[in-house]
Amino acid sequence: MTRTFHLTTTRIRFSKWTSDDLPLAEQLWGDPEVTRYICASGVFSPEDIAARLAKEIDNDQTYGIQYWPIFELASGELIGCCGLRPYNESVFEIGFHLRPKFWRQGFASEAANAAIDYAFSKLHAEGLFAGHNPNNIGSKHVLGKLGFQYIRDEFYAPTGLYHPSYELKR
Repeated sequence: MTRTFHLTTTRIRFSKWTSDDLPLAEQLWGDPEVTRYICASGVFSPEDIAARLAKEIDNDQTYGIQYWPIFELASGELIGCCGLRPYNESVFEIGFHLRPKFWRQGFASEAANAAIDYAFSKLHAEGLFAGHNPNNIGSKHVLGKLGFQYIRDEFYAPTGLYHPSYELKR
């Protein structure tokens, strides 16, 4: 399969998840360091990974957005995913999941900035929503750096916790 890319930053290329990407999805969401803050058990089962991949593909087919797989420009290696999903009528939720070897190198901010620009310039979003597990200090730091403002704690069923939630207005 020849992979196509629709967004590029200084170090990152954004693609789209396809049904051929289960091995990449397993590489990302099969890592308990990646999933420890995004589900109650902290671990995705093989069925959870397949369902998450299917959900991203469905979001692309239905809304034209997803948490896109992102690749390092220099090596071609999977960094993780970053992108958008529907939140309400004029607001999208932004999120990112990175493989541990790419943590603390600015990849989350770089990818999120590209997704923010896409949301505002291409989708004409009124705003963006983001949340994070209360124990995920790294995500809190990135959202602050991106200019998101805290609005409330919101219950997130997959973890069973109230997640600090933020908005970024156009």
